[in-house]
Amino acid sequence: MLGVNYIKFDSMNYLIHYKNGKIKKEGRGLSFFYFSPNSSIVSIPVQSNDFQFVFNETTKDYQEVTLQGQITYKIENPKQLAETLDFTVNKNGKYVKNDYEKIQQRIINEAQTASATIVQSLTIKEALRKLDAIETEVFSTIQQSKAVEMLGLAILSVNILGVTPNPEMARALEAQTRESLQKEADQAIYERRNFAVEQERIIKESELNTEIAIEEKQKQIVEKKMETDVVKQTNNQQLKEMQMSSSISLEEQKKDLIDIQVTNEKKEADVREYVLNANLKPYKTLDWKTLMAISTNGNSPSNNIALAFRELAENADKIGNLNISPELLDTLVRTK
Repeated sequence: MLGVNYIKFDSMNYLIHYKNGKIKKEGRGLSFFYFSPNSSIVSIPVQSNDFQFVFNETTKDYQEVTLQGQITYKIENPKQLAETLDFTVNKNGKYVKNDYEKIQQRIINEAQTASATIVQSLTIKEALRKLDAIETEVFSTIQQSKAVEMLGLAILSVNILGVTPNPEMARALEAQTRESLQKEADQAIYERRNFAVEQERIIKESELNTEIAIEEKQKQIVEKKMETDVVKQTNNQQLKEMQMSSSISLEEQKKDLIDIQVTNEKKEADVREYVLNANLKPYKTLDWKTLMAISTNGNSPSNNIALAFRELAENADKIGNLNISPELLDTLVRTK
């Protein structure tokens, strides 16, 4: 009504109200009335924004790769951006021009320049593997870019999502990688078999060493047993010799003792013979009758009877008949 309008924005928009070409008010999340014939409103979004990009680059070995990534940024200096690009809005809050897209395009241009520089210095295999290096280089280059600084932007992050070769090269790399992996697998199998053979050899060698050690121990045991047997035999021989020597000594002592005993007995016998001869010498000239008479037993009845019968026997040729009854003989024998 009569050119007076009301406008309102949220806190994520930085508003600049120009009146007659001069800044009347500015700030985030403003709402106010303004007179449209002499006013212009600039609204700059200050929230973070991200967008994706796809670049086709050539590696050091002249292979084409596709670089995919994402960039996150925010407008750090809205007034500086407002002096470079046109963010004027109408009374409905819609942008009069579409300069917002120019921000992304200028960032993409800087990112593509940086990615081309780093990718062209790498081989295709290096480019496929060094995503972190590419990401760091692109992020650093964009941050230091004059164009980004001039727009008052802050680059929050750069993410390289992937580096993809063309299908033919991908198949070739897959084949090469497959062959390399197969070779590594074969090498691993060979090393595993070689390790198993080596372990088996070590086990066999250990078993042989064990058998040799056992044989050596058995040999030592046999030798020790032989030495023990020799010592035992030697000891037994020495013991037998000692026993024989002791027996010989004992027998010699026995012999000496017997000789002494025989000598003594012989001497005793000689003494007894001498005594007997000396005792019997007086009776040597006497007849037996005289001896019987002088004997202490000579006067006994039995001796007298025996003497009588002897004389009868000596004079048997002179006796005609002699009768001796059993009763008489029994009486004579029993008589003391």
